[in-house]
Amino acid sequence: MPPEIEHITPIYRLGRFLCIWFSILVFRVRTFGRHHVPRTGGVLILSNHQSFIDPPLVGCGLPRACHFMARDTLFRNPLFGRIISAVNSFPVQRGSADIGAIKEALRRLKKGRILVMFPEGTRTPDGHIGALLPGLAAIAQKARVPIVPALVDGVYQAWPRHQLLPSIGNVVVLYDRPIEPDEYKNLSAEQLTTMIRRRMVALQEHLYQRQPARKPSWHNGAKL
Repeated sequence: MPPEIEHITPIYRLGRFLCIWFSILVFRVRTFGRHHVPRTGGVLILSNHQSFIDPPLVGCGLPRACHFMARDTLFRNPLFGRIISAVNSFPVQRGSADIGAIKEALRRLKKGRILVMFPEGTRTPDGHIGALLPGLAAIAQKARVPIVPALVDGVYQAWPRHQLLPSIGNVVVLYDRPIEPDEYKNLSAEQLTTMIRRRMVALQEHLYQRQPARKPSWHNGAKL
């Protein structure tokens, strides 16, 4: 049975519209590589995590609706929980093997949705791309969908986790060539996780080579 066609709800369209203009005006966001994201079928986008604003930044530049796995504490406020649920988010208990969240992720991927996840598990404390959680790559192996490595850069400087309000930024969102199921079918979860992180770091390295002024003070060649 082919995946059903997804209807993009009015509230998602409104949220995407507001996010696009906010990101352009405040963060001066530029997006590259959108053609790498498949136009149909289930897709898993795995991105680094610099700020709490990363999910809408990764999702709003795409013509398809995105779905998001978000930590369960964000749903404790009833109003905010209803808002993020309306834009395709569902809860996961961070730091545990949340079987319900994994099943929901697989359900949405098998229905042909785009699922955006942040396999570092938490926002970076210093701008580095940290270690990735292998359990998230295992979801792709069960769903057998293309994996698109993505990079968000510059939002850590504009809105880090310790800063209350955003600063004017210079943010870039990059989508890399998808890793097709046949490319990773024989890899372990750890091997796949290593591949994904290498691709993220390579995206960042390429960006810094082309735009040296973006390079943060701590950077002296990232470790793959």
